[in-house]
Amino acid sequence: MKKSILIFVVLLIICSVRTGRSETVANINPQKEKDIIKILSSPDLYDLAENWKSEYSRLNPDLEIKVIKITETNITDISKKKDLCFISNKYYNQLNLESEWKMVIGRDVIVPVINAENPFIEKIYEKGVSPDALIQMFKDNESQSWGALFEYEQNVPVNYYATKNELIKTQIMNFLNINPSAIDGKILKNRQDLISAIQNDPYAIGFCKLTDIIDLENQNFIENIKLLPIDRNGNGKIDYMEEIYNDLYSFTRGVWIGKYPKALISNIYTVQLTKPANEPEIGFLNWILTDGQQFLHSNGYSDLVFQERQTKLERLRDQNINIENSNNNYAAQKIILLIIIGLVITGSISNGIVRYRRNKRKVFGVAGTPSLPVLNENAVDIPNGLYFDKTYTWSFMEKDGNVKVGIDDFLQHITGPITEIKIKDPGDKIKKGEQILTLVQNGKQLNIYAPISGYIKSINEDIMFDSSLINSSPYEKGWVYKIEPINWLTEIQFLNMANKYKEWLKNEFTRLKDFISNSANARTNELSHVVLQDGGELKDNTLEYLGPHIWEDFQTNFIDTSK
Repeated sequence: MKKSILIFVVLLIICSVRTGRSETVANINPQKEKDIIKILSSPDLYDLAENWKSEYSRLNPDLEIKVIKITETNITDISKKKDLCFISNKYYNQLNLESEWKMVIGRDVIVPVINAENPFIEKIYEKGVSPDALIQMFKDNESQSWGALFEYEQNVPVNYYATKNELIKTQIMNFLNINPSAIDGKILKNRQDLISAIQNDPYAIGFCKLTDIIDLENQNFIENIKLLPIDRNGNGKIDYMEEIYNDLYSFTRGVWIGKYPKALISNIYTVQLTKPANEPEIGFLNWILTDGQQFLHSNGYSDLVFQERQTKLERLRDQNINIENSNNNYAAQKIILLIIIGLVITGSISNGIVRYRRNKRKVFGVAGTPSLPVLNENAVDIPNGLYFDKTYTWSFMEKDGNVKVGIDDFLQHITGPITEIKIKDPGDKIKKGEQILTLVQNGKQLNIYAPISGYIKSINEDIMFDSSLINSSPYEKGWVYKIEPINWLTEIQFLNMANKYKEWLKNEFTRLKDFISNSANARTNELSHVVLQDGGELKDNTLEYLGPHIWEDFQTNFIDTSK
């Protein structure tokens, strides 16, 4: 109760100071000058940038936005500017920025499509088409049959349709590493003719933009069109990690988390030499990641899935953002103050109820309500003498000069029981930051990255037969590799000993709670009881009972962003 009163008093003082400051500024400068945002745009994104500018300016008349098109010959000038820049992959690869902040705000995705009434549709979605099979189809006339694509006796020819779109040609060429002349099929005038031809030909294949086949009203693919599933690993089947082609949501999410070939994706970036710090720019970027996404489709680009947008908004959350254009700051602050008072009172009452129930459980021992172990800083074992990395791994050099590497206790507390581990072979060369192993729990998996570079001398065969050793003894019996290091003295400068690692983990616990709130609970509020104790404490084995989609989100938004 005392804490609640103290918080209330502090908030009251802050609001009073802010209110006074607002009134003072208003009296000194009653006619505020327009804020100005200057945007540099690569040529291909100029129309999109102008659309964003027009709509956001309409919503914020006190803001002036200037969009400047950078010519192809002057595209490298972006590296010398401090302005906000919108740039596509095509031009971004030409830049050499020494220090930069970038964020994906949209995509251009090229997809292979087929007729939904293709007589081999079941076989196509079972086996998929490998890149090698597509290469062979384009290079060899005798291989241009549906039977050749799936290695069974069907000589029905493949009818390949194409347009003169050079961007699509280039991306297909990069994906398959073949000459552009090889991918000329039945050339049609435009994308509308291409889609129409495929809709009317059961044996057709074509490449187009993802936006060409989206039915916005139903948020799925247009009538009689399906995606051609790509068997990326060439194992002759569409396995779990490739099952993204059935519907629009699964596909766009798969693009985000890396299940679709990168060569067929062109990102749209916002780039700046440093992270945006002024309020108008941050507000504009927030709008682009929310309401502004609708303008991507009309300009031929794909918007981001909801979870990805939330992740990117999170990157901007620490800034002092004011998205709304308000002329009544004082009135707004009074409303906020009333809300705060209500929250404080409600919180105090709730806190009292929670404390009462906890005390009652302790005194009377309520049957059938066992409290599961809590995951916090005290639950994690961090031994002295080891080097810890931000990839949730540890390293220890032995007397013979080889380095033992394993998974830290923090990560195994999150995953829960490991049922399988996929590792590299002795003799393999590894590089710091590259994938080194995969943890599996009943089909759900996480990729873990190397803390150091070197050659694998040996593996811990015990964990291949009993992967639970990673949980029960992560620093002793559960080690994974012995590595002959090749850059040890340099790389240990980027590793932390126990004390510093403990400090770093404090932030990781905050990130973990944020992840649970933004990703897990965004899917269903029913998950909250699985991962949180009463009072908001994390339960041990946080991910154990969560599904594969949450594990994929955890890989993308937690592990991959930490290394």
